[in-house]
Amino acid sequence: MTRRILVTSALPYANGSIHLGHLVEYIQTDIWVRFQKMRGHECRYVCADDTHGTPIMLRAELEGITPEQLIARMHLEHLQDFTGFHVGFDNYYSTHSEETRFYANDIFRKLQSAGLIDVRPVEQFFDPVKNLFLPDRYVKGECPRCRSKDQYGDSCEVCGAAYSPTELINPYSAVSGATPVRKASDHFFFRLSDARCRDFLRQWTREPGRLQPEAANKLDEWLSGELSDWDISRDAPYFGFEIPGAPGKFFYVWLDAPIGYMGSFRNLCDRTGLDFEAFWDRDQAAREQTELYHFIGKDILYFHALFWPAELHHADYRTPTAVNAHGFLTVNGQKMSKSRGTFITAQSYLAHGLNPEWLRYYYAAKLNASMEDIDLSLDDFIARVNSDLVGKYVNIASRAASFLGRRFDGRLSTDSEQGSEGRGFPALQDAGQVLADLYETRQFSAALRLIMMATDELNQAFDRAQPWNLGKDPSKTAQLHSVCTQAINAFRILTIYLKPVLPKLAADVEAFLNVPPLTWADSRKLLPGGHPIREYRHLITRVEQRQIDALIEANRESMKAAPKPESHSQARHAESQVHHQPEVISIDDFGKVDLRVARIVDAEHVEGADKLLKLTLDIGTETRTVFAGIKSAYVPGQLKGRLTVMVANLAPRKMKFGMSEGMVLAAGDGTGLYLLAPDSGAQPGMKVK
Repeated sequence: MTRRILVTSALPYANGSIHLGHLVEYIQTDIWVRFQKMRGHECRYVCADDTHGTPIMLRAELEGITPEQLIARMHLEHLQDFTGFHVGFDNYYSTHSEETRFYANDIFRKLQSAGLIDVRPVEQFFDPVKNLFLPDRYVKGECPRCRSKDQYGDSCEVCGAAYSPTELINPYSAVSGATPVRKASDHFFFRLSDARCRDFLRQWTREPGRLQPEAANKLDEWLSGELSDWDISRDAPYFGFEIPGAPGKFFYVWLDAPIGYMGSFRNLCDRTGLDFEAFWDRDQAAREQTELYHFIGKDILYFHALFWPAELHHADYRTPTAVNAHGFLTVNGQKMSKSRGTFITAQSYLAHGLNPEWLRYYYAAKLNASMEDIDLSLDDFIARVNSDLVGKYVNIASRAASFLGRRFDGRLSTDSEQGSEGRGFPALQDAGQVLADLYETRQFSAALRLIMMATDELNQAFDRAQPWNLGKDPSKTAQLHSVCTQAINAFRILTIYLKPVLPKLAADVEAFLNVPPLTWADSRKLLPGGHPIREYRHLITRVEQRQIDALIEANRESMKAAPKPESHSQARHAESQVHHQPEVISIDDFGKVDLRVARIVDAEHVEGADKLLKLTLDIGTETRTVFAGIKSAYVPGQLKGRLTVMVANLAPRKMKFGMSEGMVLAAGDGTGLYLLAPDSGAQPGMKVK
């Protein structure tokens, strides 16, 4: 029976770049969705940028643009990153949309009518210079326990103590540097502590298949105590949706961000004719005919398994069929680190020419259905990818295709017995159901182990057949043809099993085999006798140590004044970076800097340089050569023809790669680099004043 499935991943915050830790979730989800589609199910995958909050507002102000301009730029960057890793959303949208506003207002009004919204005063630190209430991590000061300086308003990085911002000694605003004052205002709260919510959640969290066992046990601990009401509002100035009937009050991200799942799907429905209510209506018939799955990090389990289902249920919407939580990513056994070069953005990985399917495969080989953390061991990454994908899987096609091309005009054997000689085809085909069960239950690592065991056996069978010797004996020509045909058929079945993990490689294999897109059911079939395959070309290359070394070096940064490390979901509420007041200069000092609009007429890699690109810049009256340390953020093809700003009177600097005749300007917040660009109409050579 065809299933109707809606799948979501947690919404990435539009205040930072996608990094390798984020990609664990989106790759896991994408593999599961692709598997469902290969099985013939109607499966939709939606996501969106989480776009509201104080960090967005302040970063846009710092850059001199509107929040709308900032989130539009980040949307393009995020979508480019996800597309680069073959994450196939059916819709990638934004929470700053009329669809999300509608459902946020609707859910709020329904909860209000049900008596589940309270208004009560809250005292917070207030920045008297910026005239805004400060979230916890926008307040810094001395730790009240160990007296360490410059600690955040929620916890101390030195002694690990947790506290409230009002306990800090000598607090100051991380935005302006001013001493904050205490100020009270009315906030809206969702009454999660209400007995109706608690009773519903005790039943909901224990329904079979709803949560992983360790997640359900953790929720039992929380439900055994008193649930806290959730603050769902913030005061102006704030970038977000104003609460209906409450001027100057805005929905806090924890209310309108998850409703972005609904907003994104509504947008997809309006464009494609899908029935929104069939997936979100609380009606029993609808819930029996459709399925809703959330993939999230374990750090937002409390919200997605308590606050969110209670909110949905009491607003008369359906709740998730299941919430699937995963663990965090470590690199070489430790947290991602800028000083070690292991805090790597998706953009940097791709810009350095690393194959995204190497990472997809490695993550899949580590992922299971638990909430355990996974480790990206870079040495193991190189060894596993090279051994499994190059040395085992692709090796089967490479060896067989060379004989078929040279000896049989690229056509498979017409021998009717080619698939029934006891060489593992029944077992390989029968493995499809076992592997389907593993993919369905997100046991990806177990699935890949079985697949790689099969590749080992097939390579060994090919070796035992000794096709190189068969080719020397004219009487063994038919046997040689059959052996190579069997290998190609087995390779095709293995490709079906790997396709959810390696979609681009599978598409290349489909082109090589001269077949239409492979489905899961195709594993029960063999290619017909005489079927022509195309000339074999290398399907995947090896990972080289030098590529990993260059990637690490390009991402290595000093840890001085670095922001507190955060998980993907915690970054929703964290500041982009603390900006200290720069040294004051005079207008005469500024006038000494000759800033010019420049057009990038050429850009190229610099041999032997890990961070540099060589730019040829047109500044109107002449061209200049500049070596810019932007290789981690840009590939040469992205830059040609773009306008930027350069320092034209900087003293030339002789480098081992050549003479650098200026400097281009770029902005950065520790997670990425962004070349400055003038508005449309500017011409090369114009002076920036």
